[in-house]
Amino acid sequence: MEAIVYEEFGGPEVLRHATGVAVPEPGPGEVRVRVAAVGVNPVDWKRRYGWVEEFYPTTFPAVPGLEFAGTVDAIGEGVEGSGEGSGEGFPGLAVGDEVLGWTKTGAYAEYVIAGIVAPKPAELSWGAAASLPVAGETAQRVLDLIGVREGETLFLHGAAGVVGSVAVQLAVAAGITVVGSASESNHAYLRELGAIPVAYGEGLAERVRAAAPDGVDAVFDAAGHGVLPVAIELLGGEGTADKRRIATIASTDAAEYGITFSGVVGDPDAVRAALTAQARQAVEGTLAVRIADTLPLKEAARAQELSESGHVRGKLVLLP
Repeated sequence: MEAIVYEEFGGPEVLRHATGVAVPEPGPGEVRVRVAAVGVNPVDWKRRYGWVEEFYPTTFPAVPGLEFAGTVDAIGEGVEGSGEGSGEGFPGLAVGDEVLGWTKTGAYAEYVIAGIVAPKPAELSWGAAASLPVAGETAQRVLDLIGVREGETLFLHGAAGVVGSVAVQLAVAAGITVVGSASESNHAYLRELGAIPVAYGEGLAERVRAAAPDGVDAVFDAAGHGVLPVAIELLGGEGTADKRRIATIASTDAAEYGITFSGVVGDPDAVRAALTAQARQAVEGTLAVRIADTLPLKEAARAQELSESGHVRGKLVLLP
């Protein structure tokens, strides 16, 4: 099969477009999916550099990528109905079903062994389906972690990014006021999503306070760039702030501040249920992921370069 492979940590140049790669075979409790679209995420190139081994240990040769959408083409023993043997289960899954979710074997390939999957609604495009799992799961996981509730105010740093924009939509739908930081070119977009935009840079805390004069109840850092001291300040300062109400997916120095770095997918059953609901919301038009560009799989290195540049407005999708 066709796949992107790398055999050492490094820059985009370590990625190799390969043909004749062995097609993975599903074992007991596993399913194989023929991939129709792949979502590109910042964690893909962070893994390529070896920066997130604590959360995603690498065995070489490695195939990048976490999320995909495609069609079930083979099932292992014990999958039908209960999925016994997998520890996760694929209830009612059959060959020919269209799904979206995570892979155990790397998504930048024609075939993958699935991890957690949910049904893909027929009305949802392959690109939109492949863009949803990581952003949707991450956004919901962090919102749950910091316990932000209806009637409260959330400061979301990096609100116009893919994860940030999904979190804005989920939070606004839950009755939460969102103040979101972004470059000024994205402020109109944030207003469309229902957030109050503020600009990045020096004076950020003051701008957030002006946008939320009654204060901020929780902080979701989706962008990093040294924002954690600002987050602590917004919640009352060191010694006063409840750091359980701050979480980051981008600041690798979180432990130095006593703040949680959230980087691991949650309980499979809960994740599957949430992804199923989010896929339906996407069809109904109440949840959307902005797609920046679609590229062929062989241009994976280019896609990761674009993602790493930080200037992409939306999701990058690869097509095998």
